[in-house]
Order: sequence, then structure tokens, then C-alpha cells
Amino acid sequence: MQFRDLPSVDRVLTDEALASLEGVFQRTWLAGLARQQLEQARQRIRQGEEAPSASAVAQAVRRAAQAAVTVSPRRVINATGVIIHTNLGRAPLSKAAGQAAVLAAEGYSNLELDLADGRRGSRQAHCQTLLRQLTGAEAALAVNNNAAAVLLGLCALAAGKEVVVSRGEAVEIGGGFRIPDVLRQSGATLVDVGTTNRTYARDYADAITSNTGAFLKAHASNFRVEGFTAAVECGELVELGQRHKVPVLHDVGSGCFLPTEKYGLAHEPTPQESIAAGVGLAFFSGDKLLGGPQAGIVVGKRELVQRLERHPLARAVRIDKMSLASLNATLLHYLRGEVEQEIPIWRMIATPPEKVKARAEEWRSKLGEGASVIACRSAVGGGSLPGETLPSWALALACNGLTGGAEAVMEGLRSNDPPVIARIEADQVLLDPRTVLPEEDSPLLEAVTAAWRAKHD
Repeated sequence: MQFRDLPSVDRVLTDEALASLEGVFQRTWLAGLARQQLEQARQRIRQGEEAPSASAVAQAVRRAAQAAVTVSPRRVINATGVIIHTNLGRAPLSKAAGQAAVLAAEGYSNLELDLADGRRGSRQAHCQTLLRQLTGAEAALAVNNNAAAVLLGLCALAAGKEVVVSRGEAVEIGGGFRIPDVLRQSGATLVDVGTTNRTYARDYADAITSNTGAFLKAHASNFRVEGFTAAVECGELVELGQRHKVPVLHDVGSGCFLPTEKYGLAHEPTPQESIAAGVGLAFFSGDKLLGGPQAGIVVGKRELVQRLERHPLARAVRIDKMSLASLNATLLHYLRGEVEQEIPIWRMIATPPEKVKARAEEWRSKLGEGASVIACRSAVGGGSLPGETLPSWALALACNGLTGGAEAVMEGLRSNDPPVIARIEADQVLLDPRTVLPEEDSPLLEAVTAAWRAKHD
């Protein structure tokens, strides 16, 4: 019987594959990993597989032990061509932003200390002035992400009240973050108006009652409605709100400060536009088109921001010192006019196709036969500019005839150190230079040589 052929835990632990781990890890922990691997082997035997040898189980234990003690999340090379890749951590930080986070983490900092008078200060002071200057808002607040910012705003301003939302904007943005659910959690009542594709100012006006707490606009950041559509602009909604003393809250989404039309992309709403239109509060992310760390940012009227600051939930969702330091450094790039040079995602967006092609050609020249350069499209991604892409070029690796094909090459790239993440089209592995940082060229080519070129030799 196959089960009887399974090695004992002691036999697995004495295998030479685990010899180098002796004295490094506790024997009881390794024994637990061995039991887990043996249980998985039993499951496979029930499905008709043969019992593994002691050496095979020991190798699996070794891999499990190494994976468990590897620092994670790990840095990976993004060759997918998706600039703001949610699965890969969204926006990479600028060098200055990364260094600022490290300095804040490695020692003590003036997180909540006013160095001028030596008294306790506010952590919000580190970014408030910059955010006011960049957006034109009266006040600003940073929390740990944009979902938290929207929830805090609704809790502070509309709990127990009605919030009017266009049906076309009662959306799910990602990861199960749904506007109706957030409203419910805040204690507010959703009043949806208009239709999925068409909403007018009169729809909002007709919904106003003595218990209306706010109008909420939510940018459709990860989808697009086309055709027979109509939506109420912020300025028109603000005018209606002012007449009835109802604040307008605007979830802008991506935190874009630059005119995206300049880069051949569709217009993306900016916080500056919302503030200029007179909204009460605008909410946006720090790690999308802003190009900084994960953060939720609120800008708007001073009296409303202060109400958020005083709410008990504000402490639960407050931003940490490392994110705050890197956000400050990111905002300084905008103030100094060095965005395209210093912020990685904007450098990627601004790179002309011919420069991407030249880099792909350089990669191809080092790999030889079977590698080619083809035209493709790079996506902005990350819940920003839905459907918008940039013309680009990719290194294409032919995988016909290889055992396992393109999937085997992708697996090899992922197992590299650092892992390389690419994409597959027509049984070719494509690597788009647009999203590969300049210093990553050498390790990427080493990974390709190991995962693809070696299979041709």
C-alpha cells in the first residue's frame, strides 16, 4: 500500500537535504513542516500518485523553510507594461521618497514634535502646507488609504443623515470597496438618483430633504460608461449645494495633479479642479497617479476638515510615520517641478515610444536568435484612466517548441531572484521596458537567460 511507503518524520529530518539547516532552525519547527508535507503527500496518494521518497519530502521541507523565512513582500521587476500595477504594489517610490521613509524608520523623528517651540505638534503638519499649496485648498488631512478617507468623511459629516449619489457613481472601485457599503458602514443612508447612464442636477434637487447630509460624487476610476450619457459637473452640484446648505464630497480617486492630455491620455479629474469648483471635501489616493506611498488624502474647506480631524475614527485610520515622510518627499517633487524626472510612474508615462523601443532593441541584441521586438500598448492601470494605454514596444521571447511553452518560461522568471513578472501573448513572453526601472536591466537579462535562453541551448 502506498501509504506504507511514506518515510517517517525522523527519516525526512536526517536526509542530507536538511543537513545545512541543522542548528539554524529548531528541530520541532522542521518536524512540523515535515508533517505538513507528508500530509500533502497522503492527499496526492489518494488521487493516484506514488509515494515520494524521503529525499523528495526533505527537499520540499527545505523549500518551505526557506520560503517561510524570506523577507516578504519581495521586490520584483515589473516587465508587464502596466504602470500602476495593483498586484505589484502600485506606484514605486522616487529615490527621495524611499530614503525619507528609511530615515523616518531607522531612528527617531519629529513626528509629533514642534521643533520651533519644543512642544507636542501634529503629524498632519508635515504635509498640510504642501497639500494646500498644490491644490488650493483651505486645509488638508492624510490618513492610511483613500477608502479610509472616504469612510472618515462620511462618518464625520453624514452619520444618521442621507447622502445623495448618482446611480452611475454608486460603484465598486476594487477589492470589494463599494460606495453603498461604505455609506452603510458610516451610518449614512444612501439615496441614489438618476439612472446608470444619465443623471441631471434636477435629480439631486428632487432628492433634498431636511435630513440631507451631503452630495457624494465618485469618479469612475476603473471603468468607463460611453454613449448616451450625462453627469452633473462639480461646479453645478456645488451651486445647488450652496443654495440648500449641502456640502459636496468628491472622491477623485487617483490623485492626479498633472494634465494627462499632455501625454496623449484622456482627461483625469484632479483635486485642484474639485477645489476650484468649490467642493467641500475632495478625497484621493497617494499611491496611484500621485506616485507616492499608500495614503488617503482629504483636501477642502477648513471647517469640514477640522470635523474629520476631531472624529474618533481619525486616530484609527491615521497615517504612519514612514508613509508620511515619503508622501512629504513626493509632494516636494511637484513643488520643485521635477515630477517627470524623479517620480517613476510619471517618468514611465512621459517616455516616448522610440526610447522604449531602443531599450527593447538593446535587450534583444544581448539575447540573439528567438528574441524580437514588437509593438504593443502599455496600460496605466491601478484604477486610473480606465481603458487608456500608451504606445510601446516589448521584447518578445518565442516559446514554440519549448517544454511547457510560455508558461514554463514565466514560471522560471518568477522563480528568479529578483522575480521578473511579464505577460503572455500568442505563446510569446513579452517584456515591456516602459515599466522596468533603469537599474533593473542587468538582473532582468540574467533572469531571461536562465529561464528562456538556457532552454534553447
